[in-house]
Amino acid sequence: MVMLNLETAEMSNKPYSLIKSVFLLWWIFLIQPIQANETPYLPLTDFGDNPGALTSFYLPLTEDLDTSDSANSSLIVLLHGCIQDGVELANKSGLTALALEHHFAVLVPQQSYDNNVKRCFNWFASQDTQLDSGEILSIKNMILATQAKLGIKHVYVIGLSAGGAMASAALVNYPDLFQRGAVIAGLPYPCADNLIKAISCMKRGPAQSAEELAQFAQAVHPQQKSWPSLSIWTGDSDTVVDANNAQMLASQWQILTQSGAKPEVNTQSGYSISRWKDPQNNTVIELVTLKNFGHGIAVNPDIKNGGVESDFLLKAPISSVTEIIKLWGL
Repeated sequence: MVMLNLETAEMSNKPYSLIKSVFLLWWIFLIQPIQANETPYLPLTDFGDNPGALTSFYLPLTEDLDTSDSANSSLIVLLHGCIQDGVELANKSGLTALALEHHFAVLVPQQSYDNNVKRCFNWFASQDTQLDSGEILSIKNMILATQAKLGIKHVYVIGLSAGGAMASAALVNYPDLFQRGAVIAGLPYPCADNLIKAISCMKRGPAQSAEELAQFAQAVHPQQKSWPSLSIWTGDSDTVVDANNAQMLASQWQILTQSGAKPEVNTQSGYSISRWKDPQNNTVIELVTLKNFGHGIAVNPDIKNGGVESDFLLKAPISSVTEIIKLWGL
């Protein structure tokens, strides 16, 4: 995908600059035809300390001429899974199309092969997940820089698989940074602090109890009274990350948010949704369990902006991204 950095493109009166610009545009549009689903993500290069050695791209806010919708000041952070390109995931899941339609920005941190041979975020390495360290600090700094650049007020995070585990870590470490979060085929934090524990957690769920997971989060922020609401997605046939992880994450968050102990369960064809609510009857946690569904994010190509099938983008009766955006009111 060709990415044109509009922020660093220099405007000049020099003739050679004009010729160079015209040639560049000719090369982009004629030599490298842009596909319909390609979008103007820009590299985010100046975001302060980067101890995790990550790169990042962002989709700026698009102007809404009809309304002053609050989504104009919202940012969704997308954390990809292993072996994935984050911008490609945003495009194929439907998130990019939804951002352009609903006028919110998207930030896509990208893992490298140098950090992890499968380009997984290192969610199982304490040096990358502890408060203000490694990759988690890089992601935080990217978010703060994008907020400042675009005038963003509200931040949300969506993570898939390893990105879902990193999203869990981000929500525990920086609860005041996020309005809400979504963990798809991911794991609770801290599920593991080394590779052996990570494999065990993926296959069986965390060794800790829900109470111990919640106590860890409370120890990070002893004075924290309010935690972001959370949408959790799992497949009952996921053989990569066992569905028990989703249930344990919901239980951890139920303790942190002090929501009702018993969820309301709504069963539909092909999936069920469990919802935990606060005393004001607001949904604080939702757990979506997809029937006969493996490891990945749910897409529904039959609906608008429902995404397309690909590796780890699996067809389902509903689309994860469209449902999450609807839940968040963006």
